[in-house]
Amino acid sequence: MTGFAENRRVATVALVVANYDEAISWYVDRLGFSLIEDADLGGGKRWVTVAPANGQGARLLLAEAADDAQRDSIGNQTGGRVFLFLETDDFVRDHAAMLAKGVEFREAPRHEAYGTVAVFADLHGNLWDLIEPKR
Repeated sequence: MTGFAENRRVATVALVVANYDEAISWYVDRLGFSLIEDADLGGGKRWVTVAPANGQGARLLLAEAADDAQRDSIGNQTGGRVFLFLETDDFVRDHAAMLAKGVEFREAPRHEAYGTVAVFADLHGNLWDLIEPKR
């Protein structure tokens, strides 16, 4: 035993964005996510979370940049590497739907040992993988 609880998980990942409403619109309209919570915290701050419509996986906390250092990280939170991985059970369906909604894919779909994948960019340029894992 390591001394940690057995039932832990990554539940929420913070994503720095330029504007709350613009980010909500992008994730809901283009990726089909659901708005889980949008609570006013005062002083212009909000607690905004979105997640895949089926509620599986981690939520994204859309955190509006509050200073120059945070604004500088928008779109490059991982130094140009893929940041997040959106798993699907039907790559062809979701890839087509995302293209139809204007999502920018940075490459053509490819088949890897681990599944079918293509890199896309979010509204600020952070890189994501759309992936259908091999079963």
